[in-house]
Amino acid sequence: MAVTETHHSLPLPRFDKKVSLLIVVAPYYKDIADDLVAGARAAAEAAGAACDLVEVPGALEVPTAIGLAARMADYDGFVALGCIIRGETTHYDTVCNDSSRALSLMGLQGICIGNGILTVENRAQAEVRADPAGQNKGGGAAAAALHLVALSRKWARRTKGMGFKPPGDEIRIAGDAKGPTRA
Repeated sequence: MAVTETHHSLPLPRFDKKVSLLIVVAPYYKDIADDLVAGARAAAEAAGAACDLVEVPGALEVPTAIGLAARMADYDGFVALGCIIRGETTHYDTVCNDSSRALSLMGLQGICIGNGILTVENRAQAEVRADPAGQNKGGGAAAAALHLVALSRKWARRTKGMGFKPPGDEIRIAGDAKGPTRA
């Protein structure tokens, strides 16, 4: 059981420049969502980060809102919060898998996201995980986002080729012997 396990948490990173986080929460289970948000806000505050909050209808909309904000707003990182409690149908599996997959794919694109969407069997599990004085998964998600922001700032000026893309500003294009080979 997890209750008998000990866990190590990294200390919150320190920043020279202000950090701005967007917390995106699905308040379907409002009391649980409120606890997750409280934990996330406390962790952000402890690291000196500013945060805004937006609500979306459900866990499936959380990644879409983060994707929109990553393209259209000016945030350093994102905290995904919500709760999915297993029900009587396979909808639980769809929501858990699709929301998690979408967040992971955005993370692989370089978006700094802490995933605090709970996937639990029952309300009691959710309450323990959401409680800021308990497992504090909201705070953990904010801390994860902050650590990723710190890494992205650490590596911000480093560039190198990726896949077929050369490590400079120019891009090679297909062409014949008489035409251009660079754009």
